[in-house]
Amino acid sequence: MTGTLPDGATYVMDVPADWNGTVLLFSHGLVVEVPGDQPNPARNAPGWGRTKDRLLAEGYALIGSSYVSPGWVVDTAVDDQLATLRIFQELFGPARRSLAWGESLGGMITTKLAETHGEAIDGSLSLCGTQAGGVARWNNQLDLAFALRTLLTPDADTPLTGFADRAEADASATALKSATRQAQDTAAGRARIALAAALAGVAGYNSPSQQRPGPHDWAVMEANQYAAISATLLSSTTQWRQDAESHAGGSMSWNTGVDYAAMLARSPYEDEAKALYKAAGLSLTRELAALNAAPRIPADAPAIDFMARTASFSGNLTKPQLNVHNVHDGLVPVQNQHAYRETVRRAGTTEHLRQAYIARAGHCNFTEDEALTAVRTLNARVASGSWGDTSARALNESAAAHGATTETAYVEYGPPGFPRPYDLAGKRADRP
Repeated sequence: MTGTLPDGATYVMDVPADWNGTVLLFSHGLVVEVPGDQPNPARNAPGWGRTKDRLLAEGYALIGSSYVSPGWVVDTAVDDQLATLRIFQELFGPARRSLAWGESLGGMITTKLAETHGEAIDGSLSLCGTQAGGVARWNNQLDLAFALRTLLTPDADTPLTGFADRAEADASATALKSATRQAQDTAAGRARIALAAALAGVAGYNSPSQQRPGPHDWAVMEANQYAAISATLLSSTTQWRQDAESHAGGSMSWNTGVDYAAMLARSPYEDEAKALYKAAGLSLTRELAALNAAPRIPADAPAIDFMARTASFSGNLTKPQLNVHNVHDGLVPVQNQHAYRETVRRAGTTEHLRQAYIARAGHCNFTEDEALTAVRTLNARVASGSWGDTSARALNESAAAHGATTETAYVEYGPPGFPRPYDLAGKRADRP
């Protein structure tokens, strides 16, 4: 069934004849806003192999909306998803279990829905989600762009926030990409790219097409980081930011008060930056001092408040949530999971949260059996009232017991800390 919500968003529902009583409310990832008209269909399942068909075969009802438009629509997406769930209940009656799930930006939307409307669902599943929240996400992106601009083009005034329009954001993206591309050709430039990547937590292995580096393969790590920065992250820091700022009504990011030397000391890529600076004959201490001395970028207080209200987290879970993330994610670093675990810990709701990790590179790079295992695990938790064994071994064994036909690579893992976390429970970033 398909239809249209009052705000213009569309929805789609698939209900099998032998419905098992569980409805899965799916929140899709970011549809990048581009000039001109573009398709924005409703989605009710991720695109991993035969995930949708197999869920329907197991009796799950699948529903989801398009959101009202492409782009950073976290401010309206939660309401669109709740409206879709209400329509489903009107058409098919109350579900035995209502589970919210989503991927990437949809993982963030799912968690926001779980924290603010826990009464509407019975559990939630965030896959590769931006679990550090919106304020932390955009501060992290600013740190990357600020370090690249300062280190590679110290005399440039390339705008990094407060874009007047998409054209200005495009111009900034072009300037930063050009400077980064030129820097990659020299030892000094590669060292500086590595420093920027280390500050932002960019993974040194982030795509299945890349060479997997050894513990001290600094050159390979930097090449992989450069690939992620030039292919996606510089667009995220400018063009995607401009769209988010248009929703927030201004810039929600700042780096006033940030000590980049201290941030590097907390980074898992500190040794890489040190080694490449030494090889290039540059003083890392001097360049960190220059980075700390560079003019800082303030934020617009109303925009911070908007992003905090609509896309940042309190950790106030009242129902079970399972999070799954790739260990080597170049777009939404796995450190996001550390940030959310700490948020939940401070909120005192750790009994509701479980986190699992996939030993594969890429963003949302899951197989259908990994996704199906996560759904079954959450469904079983809600049905039984308690978490079973959610260890990597147990999850892989569960997939095999259900006749897995694709790889499952759940692994025990503990992510490092997020570079500059922020949440409604602690607000740990240096707020202006």
